[in-house]
Amino acid sequence: MAQKISKKEISKKDAQKKIGDFFNNSEDKNPKEIQKIKRFAMKYNLKLGGKRKSFCKKCFKIYKNPTIRIRNNMKSIICENCGYASRWKIKKRN
Repeated sequence: MAQKISKKEISKKDAQKKIGDFFNNSEDKNPKEIQKIKRFAMKYNLKLGGKRKSFCKKCFKIYKNPTIRIRNNMKSIICENCGYASRWKIKKRN
């Protein structure tokens, strides 16, 4: 049987740093690069946190001028490119 040759694995800290560096200058990124970094985070079981709210879940474009609406403790962000509405629950502060 043929042995499977694996690619070089990196540590979670290095992966987290790579993701952070990517989103620090994300204004000029195209959707393919954003999709790659999202898959990279899933591969290493890392959360994107607040960074995942900076791009459209459907077309993977960075939000430039989205329509934002708040209604019934839900924040709706409508993508200017594809029209997809991402909805986020707003946490109540005590």
